[in-house]
Amino acid sequence: MYYSLAGKWKVALPDGSSNVAEIPGTLDTNAIGHADRPDTTYHPDSDLGNKASEEVEEKIATRFRRKHTFEGPAQFVYRCDFLPEKNKRVFLEVERARCLTLFVDGKEIRPFAPSSLSTPNLFEITGLLTGDNELVLVSDNSYPGLPYDGIIQSSAATDNTQTNWNGLIGKVGIVCLNQTFIKALRAYPHQSKLSVQLDIVTTSDFEGVLNLHSSALVSDFTTKVKLKAGIHTLSFSDIPLSDQALRWDEYEGHLHELSADLGDIANISINFGIRTIASDDFGRLTLNGRRIFLRSETNCAVFPETGHPPMDVNSWLDMLTILQNYGVNMVRFHSWCPPEAAFVAADQLGILMQPELSYWDPQNAFSSKESKQYYRQELEQILNHYANHPSFVMLTFGNELFSDHNGHEEMTNLLNHARQIDSTRLFANGSNVHYGREGSDTASDFYTSGNFYHHKLRGAFAGNKNENQEPGRVGGYINQQYPNTLTDYTTTMDALLKEYQKPVFSFEVGQFEVLPDFDEIQDFHGVTIPENYQLIQEKVQKKGLMPTWKQRVAATGELSLLAYREEVEAVLRTESMSGISLLSLQDFPGQGTALVGMLNAHLEAKPFEFALAERFQSFFKDQLPLVLLPKYTYTSNEELIAEVKIANYGKNDLVGILTFELRNGKEIVGKGSIGSTEKITCPKGTLSNISTLKIKLADYTVATRLDLRIMLDNSETTYPIWVYPEVVTDLPDNIYEARSLDAQAVEVLNNGGTVYFAPDATKEAMPSSVVTQFTTDFWSVGTFPSQSGTMGQLIDADHPLFDRFPTETHSNWQWWAMASQRAFKLPDNYPAIITEMDSYAYLRPLAKLIEFRCGEGRILLSSMGLHNLQKYPEAAYLQAEIYRYLSSENFNPQAEIDLKTLAQICGK
Repeated sequence: MYYSLAGKWKVALPDGSSNVAEIPGTLDTNAIGHADRPDTTYHPDSDLGNKASEEVEEKIATRFRRKHTFEGPAQFVYRCDFLPEKNKRVFLEVERARCLTLFVDGKEIRPFAPSSLSTPNLFEITGLLTGDNELVLVSDNSYPGLPYDGIIQSSAATDNTQTNWNGLIGKVGIVCLNQTFIKALRAYPHQSKLSVQLDIVTTSDFEGVLNLHSSALVSDFTTKVKLKAGIHTLSFSDIPLSDQALRWDEYEGHLHELSADLGDIANISINFGIRTIASDDFGRLTLNGRRIFLRSETNCAVFPETGHPPMDVNSWLDMLTILQNYGVNMVRFHSWCPPEAAFVAADQLGILMQPELSYWDPQNAFSSKESKQYYRQELEQILNHYANHPSFVMLTFGNELFSDHNGHEEMTNLLNHARQIDSTRLFANGSNVHYGREGSDTASDFYTSGNFYHHKLRGAFAGNKNENQEPGRVGGYINQQYPNTLTDYTTTMDALLKEYQKPVFSFEVGQFEVLPDFDEIQDFHGVTIPENYQLIQEKVQKKGLMPTWKQRVAATGELSLLAYREEVEAVLRTESMSGISLLSLQDFPGQGTALVGMLNAHLEAKPFEFALAERFQSFFKDQLPLVLLPKYTYTSNEELIAEVKIANYGKNDLVGILTFELRNGKEIVGKGSIGSTEKITCPKGTLSNISTLKIKLADYTVATRLDLRIMLDNSETTYPIWVYPEVVTDLPDNIYEARSLDAQAVEVLNNGGTVYFAPDATKEAMPSSVVTQFTTDFWSVGTFPSQSGTMGQLIDADHPLFDRFPTETHSNWQWWAMASQRAFKLPDNYPAIITEMDSYAYLRPLAKLIEFRCGEGRILLSSMGLHNLQKYPEAAYLQAEIYRYLSSENFNPQAEIDLKTLAQICGK
């Protein structure tokens, strides 16, 4: 029997205040607490003193502001009139809370079983309920006696995302059971056999028959049991599973019911799935014996309306389905463990789950007695409570943990302990431990990091450009090297495999920031206020950028999307890797406001084409042709030569003729088969080397974008190609090209002439400029303030200069050489042919290509240093088109500038 305690509870805080709250719920959802102050990170009320109640006028720029906040013990009081049947054992259950203590009529009740922040709380109250009782639950989100710093930094409690809420959520109620009952039934499938564990509680000695029944078993299992009074764990191994029982797999949520009973005295039923997660002899991850490719999303517990995770299955079905539509097949829960409902939904959808302990300590992990005790307990509770969920395939001990020798010894002990509890899952000592700088942990079942010592496992890092670094020499390879689709991580993996032959997948890949869409502000109706978004909006309005803001959002999103594609395909090109973990498809509203997603903080697709699920899934999937292009840009009559591979990590072989199409817009300008004209087979679980594609490019007289489409069976992909005619870039006689705003340039302007101001793309030549990079900003300037902060190019694609230079309004690969230079800092937001967008932390007016009337003359300013980029056909052609434009009647600048302001831009 279950008796719900949902409803109105009284709440008492240490300051003597009394309130009424709706439970399940939190102080936040019930509008209880203090003002959220920007001058303290985690809001310890004892430190704030009487300031906690003062009205706060300052706005929080780095994260959402909580409407109410409180840290410390909160008393939740309920007058209970429930009177249970006699001869029943009675328990109070709270599905999720913080540190929880129960008092019944003033008497403290010890927990019936150990609890954690990640699992339900259970108290036995047998014999205490009279029909008129005061129940007091004290929930304390200051975590007394626990490793406060590690918990409060984690996604389980940080105000950067989930919030350090305080309350009682999920199921809150009283459970009445027989004197002998089965507390838990856990099923552990091993290939064709099943192991079972039961926790049986009996008030007195018990002797009887245990029956196990499931249609997934070859036959029912029956055994006699004889138990003393107390709590017992019984284990049974090698129970045969039926060959006809369907296996749980990706996208296939095949579940089976397993019931256990002790005759009429006690019974229990659970759902379980039959699956095997392991690695093969080559260190590749396998599911049910088949190699798979992890396409993981990192969930950081962003729930802006409630400040806590949903506790119902339907909400999680909606959330996980959205991610599946983008191609996700696994979710990593960054330093937190989701509730039961999340695993139930994942079980049904066939999506993999990787929870973590609520630990983020980049200094002294597992060094304190409190951390060792608590995280061992949390590990045990997670493994036991969520044991029956086949979606739960992996677990790590936390995010970016750093530790000394003793701490690592404890990690190894915990790994061994975890395997003793549950051998059907994979475990690692952490995600990105020591940032990968100390290599792998051979005791872990998998390795996930952005680095292996000095070797890289992703294409972008926090070291994006700043003034102390040379252009094109920092960040990851995407900002370092001329674009191609050849790059992979074979060199890293060759080094890694010398000491570690287990599954490897990359960590927190992407983090390409997108400018915020302010329309989301109207969607906030819950416990948080997006003051950080509002502050950005106010700054944008003040600087007069609103008319072009939507275009800027779209341009940064498109640039982010194509960078994500390169990150994903680089891993797919690396046969020895088992997958990739993104950060993130969803915006992260904290840490300086890191809006890196295709989805906003509400997990809704941003209302732009770049955020369409089908566009992301076009490359984020298990079967994908890969063309290994040495470059994206070619000259006319050059031959495109590229190797073609097929990444097939689906459930079926790909069979057919490999073909290609080359399109110029809607017109097909080339097509045929690649390699054999007979059908080929690309086996599942392989990266197949197919053939070499050779296409003789036509003699185009103007620059042309082509789209190369590759098809095999039901899998296809498309790459953009740009072809440029060879050009002569001689300077026309009527143009003065200046490297500085010298006296001759001023004279030409005064005499009504044309000046092309094109300095070297260096700080010395352009003192009033900033260094730029190809991609958008990494994560956020608030977290990584050393980076330049530029966000890519917004291009006036309809400008007559681009009549014969194909471009979109955003940077694409043909812009890489020019985009990776510098941008002028302007005194105001003048309209530009190429605007360099800036981080919302600065919103400086920046431009790469801009034109003015000055005095009697006209001037075009370029910060791209095209004269030093002539080895690139796109740069040579752009230079020629600039000369053509400057000599044409189309060169008719509308914006005017005086000589003094012009000199300021030009660094004079």
